[in-house]
Parts: sequence; C-alpha cells; structure tokens
Amino acid sequence: NYRRHRLEIPPPSEKDWIKDDEEDFFLQDPDRKRDALPQPFRMINKLVMQVFESAMEIIERREILQEAQKPKVQPTKCFPTAEFQVTGRANCLAVSGKYVFVGLSVGLSAFNTCDYKDVCAWDAVKTEICAIHASDLGNECHVLLAVDEMGLVRLFCFHKESFLLIKVLNEVRDISKRSTCVEVVLSPGGDYAGVLLQGNTKAWLEIYQLPKDSWLIEMEKNPQDAAGLTCSERRPSCTSARDTFLLQESLGSANQAVAKLNLPVLLLTVKPPKPITGSRFESPLDALKEVDNGSMLGLGYNHLIKDFQWELQEAIFRSTYQEYLEAKGVIKEEIPRHATFHFLLASQVLQVGPDMEVEPDVPAGIGVHWDGNHNFCLYLLKEQVDSDLKPDVVWPCAAPIACSAVSSCSRYLALAGEDATITIWDKHLGYPLSVTAILEERFIRSVHFL
Repeated sequence: NYRRHRLEIPPPSEKDWIKDDEEDFFLQDPDRKRDALPQPFRMINKLVMQVFESAMEIIERREILQEAQKPKVQPTKCFPTAEFQVTGRANCLAVSGKYVFVGLSVGLSAFNTCDYKDVCAWDAVKTEICAIHASDLGNECHVLLAVDEMGLVRLFCFHKESFLLIKVLNEVRDISKRSTCVEVVLSPGGDYAGVLLQGNTKAWLEIYQLPKDSWLIEMEKNPQDAAGLTCSERRPSCTSARDTFLLQESLGSANQAVAKLNLPVLLLTVKPPKPITGSRFESPLDALKEVDNGSMLGLGYNHLIKDFQWELQEAIFRSTYQEYLEAKGVIKEEIPRHATFHFLLASQVLQVGPDMEVEPDVPAGIGVHWDGNHNFCLYLLKEQVDSDLKPDVVWPCAAPIACSAVSSCSRYLALAGEDATITIWDKHLGYPLSVTAILEERFIRSVHFL
C-alpha cells in the first residue's frame, strides 16, 4: 500500500472553534486555549457566574445603605437588667418611688427595685387585677387604686412593705345596683382620685379627696399595726393549724388598723350633659333672669327655641338630606356614657375664690369632656352643694371633642376634635397657641405631650 498523493494539512473549519460570547477571545492565554469546558458544564459555569454577580450587586447595595445610615441617629438598645418572678399572670404594673406594683391574676404584688425581690403580696379575695394607679405620698407611704375584673375599685395604702385596704369605692350591697369602673385617674401627689362609673343605663364621674395627711400621721403613730399586716398579707407557703391561727389573729389586728384610717371624701359627682330640649321661658327677660341667678352660661340650656321649632327644623333637615341620612345610617343621639377628665392646677381660666385655699402643686379643679360633646367643662374641687352640679367654666369647641391631653406642668391643653383639628391652648392666658388640621378622613384617637 502506498499513497498516491502527498499528505497535506487540512484547512481549519469553524465548527471546531470555541464559541464564546466574549469578543476578545483571541486575547486569552494560549496555554489555556484548550481548557474550555464542554457542554453542559459551560452552561453550569455561566449560571454560577450570574448568581455570583447578582450576589455581589446585592452586597454593594447593602453596603451603600449602611454607609447612608451611619450619619443618622441610631436608637439606643436597652436590655433587661433584672427579672421579677410572679405568681400567675401579670396584667398591669405601676411604679411609685422604689417599688413596682404588679397586678396579677390572683391579686397584687410589690417588688423592690433595689434588690429585685418580692416584698409583699395581697391575695385575700383571689381576684384578678386589671389596672393599677399609684402615687408616692412620702415617708415610705404610697396610695394605690386597683381595678379588678368585676369593675370594682379598691383603694390601698402601701406603708413599710404592707398593703392596707382602705375601701372599695363602688361596692354596694344590692348587686342589681352595682356600677362598673371604666376608668380611674390619680392626681399627681395623691391628693385626689377620679373614678368613671357606668350603670345599666347611665354613667357618671366621682371625684374623691384622699386624706393623705391623716394617713401619714396614723401610720407614724401605729407602726406595729402595719408590721402585723405585713405578715398576714404575705402568701403562706406551708402552714400548720397553729400558723393559720396566728395568721387569723394578725389579720384581725390589721382590720382594726384599717378601721382607724380616715375614709376618702366624695367631693363631686359629675353627670353627662342632658340633651338640649325646648325652652321653658316665655320671653328673653325670663332667660336673663335665669342667668342672673347664677346659672351657667355656655351649656346651651338658656335659649328661647320652643319644642315645635326644634321639631320643624328637624323635619326640614331630614326631608332635605333624606338620601344622605339613609346612606350613612344616622342614629338618634343618646346620652354619652364615656368621659375623659384631667386634674388641673389653678389658672386665669380656672380661678379660685378667696374661700378656697389651694397649695401651689395641688390640683384646684378638673376638666371633663364627654363623647360627642362640644364643651370642655371645668369644675372646681370643692364640696358639692347642689345635687345638679353645673360647671364653673365652659370651654366650647367648633366640633365634638374626640380626645384631649394636659401637659405635665398643667399649663397647656390639647383638644382634638372629630373634624381632625388639634388646638393647643394656654390655660394661664386663655388663648390658643396653635391650630393644626390633619388630613381629611382621619380620626384622632389620642394626643400626648412629650
């Protein structure tokens, strides 16, 4: 066998070329020209490179965001420094002085913030406490208002690591006449307490004066009674019959100590405003005579509009806006059953007469507004003489008041209306400082001073 033609090098063909997306493939290292991966490894390599590039882009974007966040003020992270172990479920707490009072599913408990230990517990009734308010009276004495699951308000005096039950403010013998507590407010310093109560068909506000000075005097005179009560209020872990007898004996002495403390004095009973009805006056002179008699001007009761005029005006209004009233489902106005109230210091608006002595940091009155009402009513904290209590000052607003707030110095008052308008008033001078309108179709539920 022999070859007829001379061997020649065949010309290169494109089918053997490496297909690469890079245009500068000829700049590759000649030594690595044969290192190209076959399929499907080239596809896998391409996908891996895409994932890697996407990850690098995400990392770069995050680094840019972190650099932008560095100049901004970072919030301080707070970590717990101590842990309190409680029996049952903790529902609420209040801080007064060096003690933390916790409302539990079985009563009350007090903790000392110095050593983080449980110093006292009250579980005589085995009731669940849902809300607590506390204030420091000085001389290791604190006043507490506790609301349980049944709506009963209990007034306690905490002295030298012992709970002294003074009174259940809304307790009645007839269960059908029992009222439920909706809200409680304790004035700064513990001079006054306000309780908003609801019955079956009505609601009212009760303001109590707390005789804290007499409490402090009695506590100093009889320190051994408080010490005896401390033993009875603590939870017995494992007691014998003799221990039980001793506990009952100490509990009896504690009840005697409670009986010696003066009870709080009911100063005011504020009821919601009555609906405005037709006038009973025959002439404008009769209405002016009513004002001269000392009746409050501003609630809208002293007018000359008759009942038939109210009915005619309502009929005209309903016939004109019939379709809108049916679409929105307007209901008949009812007597309000919830109120917001604040304890206020004396000011130019709430002036105190010469017959009333008020200390500088002690509240001189309260401000109340009921749901759906335009008026912010102010009452002086003095004993109620007339059964039909009327406000000393009426502060009318353009829209129904939705919520309110008072600054810590009691000088500034914020009133938010249902028309989403917030007005800041200076109570000492009696004029508005600012009026802020929020966006439409917004309802303001609460306002606070910082």
